[in-house]
Amino acid sequence: MSDGPLKGLVVVETGQLIAGPFCGQLLGDMGATVIKIEPPKVGDPMRAWGQGAPVWWEVIARNKKSVSIDLRKPEGQDLARRLIDGADVLIENFRPGTLEGWGLGPERLHQSNPGLIVVRMSGYGQTGPYSDRAGFGGIGEAMGGWRNIVGEPDRPPSRMGVSIGDALAATYGCLGALAALRHRDATGQGQVVDSALYEAVLQVMESLVPEYTATGVSRQRSGAILPGIAPSNVYPCSDGEYLIGANGEGVFRRLCEAMGRPELIDDPRYDSHTARGQNQTELDDLIADWTRTLTVEALEALMLRHGVPAGRIYKPADMLADPHFAARGALIEMPDHPRFPGLTMQNVFPKLSATPGSVRSIAPQTVGQHNEEVLSERLGMDAADITRLQTAGVI
Repeated sequence: MSDGPLKGLVVVETGQLIAGPFCGQLLGDMGATVIKIEPPKVGDPMRAWGQGAPVWWEVIARNKKSVSIDLRKPEGQDLARRLIDGADVLIENFRPGTLEGWGLGPERLHQSNPGLIVVRMSGYGQTGPYSDRAGFGGIGEAMGGWRNIVGEPDRPPSRMGVSIGDALAATYGCLGALAALRHRDATGQGQVVDSALYEAVLQVMESLVPEYTATGVSRQRSGAILPGIAPSNVYPCSDGEYLIGANGEGVFRRLCEAMGRPELIDDPRYDSHTARGQNQTELDDLIADWTRTLTVEALEALMLRHGVPAGRIYKPADMLADPHFAARGALIEMPDHPRFPGLTMQNVFPKLSATPGSVRSIAPQTVGQHNEEVLSERLGMDAADITRLQTAGVI
């Protein structure tokens, strides 16, 4: 098992729920030592999240050590500060101003640890008129433009089945941390990485704003299609559904050949990208009439034979049974997990050829599980010190 490219990097994670912890997961997956500070007794709310069983925590807290510290108490703040003084990166996703109120703001932390990278994730960023507002991922998705274009055109805006706004903010926070570490390696200077949820969403909105400023066009909800990009849709089969993306010139030609309809290649309604976009609904209906006569397996065989980009709509059971997932190790099983034997989850991505990341340890099973280990090894505390802190409710 590889130690990962970030071995030796020390990260203190003080955030909770999704954005901060996912950023910590990404760094931990790549080898960083991640010390997660949780509120004593109650811990991170993510410990209770998940459908059917509270297993989301098992993914987002893997490769981490749990230390329970009450950051609202002065002695807890001092304890956290000492841990942060020995860290390379601090992650937080509290409302702006919260760290400063605890005496843990970047300016103060940089006095004793000038090379520290402080990754701050929030709904609206650390500055601006909205900065002090509470903001969850869904709010960032709405403000960043995502929610308005997701769903069917005759229904209210929809959402993805995952917390994409939080995940994007965390990913950009991780990217910012790595860029800031590169600068620190050259200069010794730390800095603040300000990752706002709405800006992380805005970053992936492609040409949404330029289209409006150039032409006045404001994208609308379009369901399963992108207007003007055809054919690219989910099509019905006799026993299920199948996704086909054949909007390129050569690919559309191959799709027509697979359909046994070569005359469509030169049909003026479909003989160019623009023409196919203008006749998108008609073209989709034509393809759907054909796919309904086939099983998913038969359609997939045709798409593979003719080199048309296409694929099944996977559910977890499909992923677990798929030989490609298995060959690439896309899923990792934990047969000896103490609470969920055989628990399987996504592996570490992306894959690095020389120093790949890995799942080196399962998520902490109890709040403060690593108190003694971390406080003794990193701060030199003895058993009496730790017992006193526990009695006082600091840890």
